[in-house]
Amino acid sequence: MIARIAIPLLLVIVLSDVYIDAHYFRKRIRLSWQQRLAWWIPTIFLVIYTCALASIRNFAPSNLTWLNTYLFLLGAFVGPKTIFGICSLIGWIVRKTIIRTRRNYGHYVGVAVGSVALSAYMFGLTYGFSQIRVRHETLTVRNLPKSFDGYRIIHVSDLHVGSFKGWRKGILENEMDSIRSIKADQILFTGDLQNMRPDEILLFAPLLKSAMKGTIAVAGNHDYAEYVDVTPEEEKKQVALFADIVRNKLGWTLLNNSNKIIRRGNDSIVIAGAENDGKPPFPQKADYKQTLKGVKPNAFVIMLQHDPSAWRRHILPQNLAQITLCGHTHAGQMEIFGFRPTQLKEKNDYGVYRSGDHILNVTAGLGGFAPFRLNMPNEIVVITLRAATTK
Repeated sequence: MIARIAIPLLLVIVLSDVYIDAHYFRKRIRLSWQQRLAWWIPTIFLVIYTCALASIRNFAPSNLTWLNTYLFLLGAFVGPKTIFGICSLIGWIVRKTIIRTRRNYGHYVGVAVGSVALSAYMFGLTYGFSQIRVRHETLTVRNLPKSFDGYRIIHVSDLHVGSFKGWRKGILENEMDSIRSIKADQILFTGDLQNMRPDEILLFAPLLKSAMKGTIAVAGNHDYAEYVDVTPEEEKKQVALFADIVRNKLGWTLLNNSNKIIRRGNDSIVIAGAENDGKPPFPQKADYKQTLKGVKPNAFVIMLQHDPSAWRRHILPQNLAQITLCGHTHAGQMEIFGFRPTQLKEKNDYGVYRSGDHILNVTAGLGGFAPFRLNMPNEIVVITLRAATTK
């Protein structure tokens, strides 16, 4: 993870201190070399920390405390200094070229914006990540079997249970309490149960089994053991272990390019589960022909797919399902004035989308590899199916 962006990170860590040292400690405040060295020690430590994490062959260290500590240090120290340095530099340029003033007002803007950013970051790491939102959606669809009018589904995704160790376990317990209290007809899970390894799930297996009884699930990109450096044989063992834990420890139905028929009265619907269908570098393991094997052409299908980009690439063009449920994006885990970072890469990154008689719902998920959320809480979606009336 860190190895992919190590060079930009090192530049950000170092350049902000270079600017502050050159413009303030040498010219204005005139600190002694001992005082300047004391200022540089945290930066030197972070450079070493970055190089150490970048040298790890896996996506992240086995103990995520090391990664979470690093992310905390970046947000708490590097972020505000970088913001201050950028604002100060802009203020200096404006002062020299546009508005001739004796003061660099970029200093004050930098302090203010940096302070707000630090406060927002600390909020997102603590209270923000502990918030839970229940989003209610009524989906009116054609050809819904009569017996399923009013059928209630809980759609959850992206638990990343490895992130809930320690004090955060209480957050997961609250999420499971919320799911229990809803008492829906069916729970559907659209991938990323683990961070990197199946054994993360075992600690929370009793909790997940009791709260999400009867869940139908598919795997996400994090569930394929592709984020650990193992041999192909070991990768197969990890994937098999994941499936065994989900099916036998949690008691869920795991769909691997397969489907399950749900019956109610004299009617039925199909829950189809395709394996991850992501754009590179994410896994592409979906086989939609196999997924819908045995499904009648006029059947009502709800497709579970982790990656929402698959809806426009494959599911919608091939008319594979009336409703598609996805996760993966986490809705960027933040939203500022209506903007989510995931909107830059994914057109359908969060919420309900319609194309003719076809519907896509993308949830923000119930967790995250990085335990941070800002104005985009952990989310449970309650979907009520309604049959469209014909005139």
